[in-house]
Amino acid sequence: MRLPAALEQFVEELAASAEVVAVAVGGSRALGADDSSSDWDLGVFYRGAVDLSVVAARGEVHAPGSWGRLMNGGAWLTIDGMAVDVILRDVDVVEHWTNEAAAGRYEVDQLLGHLAGFPTYTLTAEVALSKVVRGSIAIDTTFTDSLHEVSTFRWGFQRDFSFEYARAHADRGNAAGALGTVARAITEEAHRRMCDARRWVLNEKRLLVEAGLGGASELLAAREFGRSPRDMRETIGRIEELVKS
Repeated sequence: MRLPAALEQFVEELAASAEVVAVAVGGSRALGADDSSSDWDLGVFYRGAVDLSVVAARGEVHAPGSWGRLMNGGAWLTIDGMAVDVILRDVDVVEHWTNEAAAGRYEVDQLLGHLAGFPTYTLTAEVALSKVVRGSIAIDTTFTDSLHEVSTFRWGFQRDFSFEYARAHADRGNAAGALGTVARAITEEAHRRMCDARRWVLNEKRLLVEAGLGGASELLAAREFGRSPRDMRETIGRIEELVKS
């Protein structure tokens, strides 16, 4: 994968840092998006006490663990006019959650910017969908039968649970609660569909479209959703029928 010269130099320095085992390009760039406005996402995979002086020389570093147990840490940098997101990944943590996922076990963390939550197997998805540009990551990213069975059931259960709560909000005239919970239900169904197709998901930015649920968003428009309990219930029913079809 070709990198701009300034980014190439930065990647070389990162790869030479103590305890770094690999540097990978992630996000939309790794998926082939040709968008000059997109940030460069750099995953820095390490073991042990990683040396982040190369990153600190260019901006503020958020140390490992400061962004939570899964998002870990990193930095938002500008290099030669390019927005570069450095995302730290402890390989031991990635291996742990990958092994759990392979056996059909995962957890979902509440994480800023994630409507339905951040499943622990996302760390495996990052490895599967990233382009390693330095070093190597020896992790098996197979979407196993066990993960397929458990994840499709769990996301489906959560979807149904959210729809039930949306109706409860509607019955009380709580439009905000009903609207928000329906949005969560749609997103959970999108996760379910992607798991059923054994497709890894990095985030929820394009998830509804990729899962074939773009049309559900139209029914969430304020003029369509309704304000009375009866109207909201009717809309919830139409959306539930749509996403389950």
